[in-house]
Amino acid sequence: MSLTIAQLNAAAPAEAVALLDGIYEHSPWIAERALAARPFRSLAHLKHALVQALAGSSADEQIGLIRAHPELAGKAMVSKTLTAESTNEQSKAGLTDCTPEEFAKIQQLNADYNAKFGFPFILAVRGPRGTGLAKREIIETFARRLHNHPDFELGEALRNIHRIAEIRLDDKFAADITLGNDVWDWQEQLSVHTDPGYAEKGQLTVTYLTDAHRACAAQISGWMRDVGFDSVHIDAVGNVVGRYEGATPDAKTLLTGSHYDTVRNGGKYDGRLGIFVPMACVRELKRQNRRLPFAFEVVGFAEEEGQRYKATFLGSGALIGHFDQHWLDQKDADGITMREAMQHAGLKLEDIPKIQRDPARYLGFVEVHIEQGPVLTELDLPLGIVTSINGSVRYVGEVIGMASHAGTTPMDRRRDAAAAVAELILYTEQRAAKDGDSVGTVGMLEVPSGSINVVPGRCKFSLDLRAPNNEQRDALATDVVNALKDICERRGVRYELEETMRAAAAPSDPAWQQRWEKAVDALGIPLFRMPSGAGHDAMKLHEVMPQAMLFVRGINSGISHNPLESSTNDDIQLAVQAFQLLLEGLATEQAAH
Repeated sequence: MSLTIAQLNAAAPAEAVALLDGIYEHSPWIAERALAARPFRSLAHLKHALVQALAGSSADEQIGLIRAHPELAGKAMVSKTLTAESTNEQSKAGLTDCTPEEFAKIQQLNADYNAKFGFPFILAVRGPRGTGLAKREIIETFARRLHNHPDFELGEALRNIHRIAEIRLDDKFAADITLGNDVWDWQEQLSVHTDPGYAEKGQLTVTYLTDAHRACAAQISGWMRDVGFDSVHIDAVGNVVGRYEGATPDAKTLLTGSHYDTVRNGGKYDGRLGIFVPMACVRELKRQNRRLPFAFEVVGFAEEEGQRYKATFLGSGALIGHFDQHWLDQKDADGITMREAMQHAGLKLEDIPKIQRDPARYLGFVEVHIEQGPVLTELDLPLGIVTSINGSVRYVGEVIGMASHAGTTPMDRRRDAAAAVAELILYTEQRAAKDGDSVGTVGMLEVPSGSINVVPGRCKFSLDLRAPNNEQRDALATDVVNALKDICERRGVRYELEETMRAAAAPSDPAWQQRWEKAVDALGIPLFRMPSGAGHDAMKLHEVMPQAMLFVRGINSGISHNPLESSTNDDIQLAVQAFQLLLEGLATEQAAH
């Protein structure tokens, strides 16, 4: 019979520790300390209390916990001395049925890993879906993590221990993760569509209006119809639009969604999570035969990444009347214009102005998105409240010095263009760090026609500067540009700098941010507020209506725009539940009016 939070809260201390036996390998002290946080409001609250108990422990205790875990396919498995929990997990991953070659490979990895880090490799082998990783994935992850820095790998080991504990808790409490599983599965199933040249490599790439892109639109449309949207269509720029009508015909609409295009060789969750989480909410409303006092519109935006054409936020921009007709003449790498691509896809160019929304008919825009960064995963928090989408400014520049012989030019006579840019990079790093939440990046660096024995006479570079508000962004940009001027004057070189993009920050609407906060708090999860360093469709909708975002933790250090991008079924389940609570709260507000 499954355990309940009520039973755990009511149990005597020793009994409560016994109820949580086996959650952490041979380490009942974690449960003992976590139980001080009783009464637990939810299973999510219990999980966080366990995380906090371990976070507050000593370094020796943490290393001891890691060493309490068995090696994968190691001696304990061979001698059949694994705990019941570990036996179950390694069996589900197929590690109890390795070929001689696989077993030998894992044994070598175990030896190399222990030699480098001094503790066994820890991996939640049941994976982000809870059903078990393939042996190939386990071996690839093992080999990849061997290259991590020891401090970072210690954190990864502890995060995987928490994931193992989470899955064991789900089993013990018979947690219902159906919604998280379904959203996770939709993302995996959609990822079968990928552009030519990438499918053969097993890579996910979906760019605007390719066959794969159109297949994604068709599949999302079909799923929307299946789950119970009242109307579904693909609009004049390729957005997939599903509407679930409100209780009355004159009801205003809540808008949500995200994009379904990807970067090249990208991940399966960026953008798409924000389509499928609300889709799951609509399915549950339909199953309950329930209408809200507002309509609910979910949009799969056709383009956000700017991969095939230079236009970005094309899908969400069209909804606010920001489709630039000059974009139609842009050509992709194969010389196909956007106009030709849209006509080939059967889109009606003359209808583009018609899809502009009237903000007066909308309550606001909310978006769920994978974090695309390491903050939540390092804090062991499943959800984060977005306070603002960072404003940004981009430049491309060049420093011009004097190319000269590397052997005969004294150090105090050089006019080294690359050294000047190197100094700028270090200044940008230090200056952005002073703000705490600003970031500065030199992502492109080139010494044209450089040679190993020539002092660089030219150096091309890019600058990407971001901050949570426009004033902070502008102050950062002013300081960096002034530093470039000073560096060049001191070094006797000159520079050219062109501003290529400036995007305003999009602070979350306070009322909508509070609605997200109320929903997350109701789940028993601590509130964590954070800015978004990445751009999102919400930035465009922000120009005409209030918006606010919810972040969902990513695994693999929160990496994004990368095949390793992923999230767990548990975290996605919480995202769906948070969205349901936001809808419930909004319905109560609307009914009161």
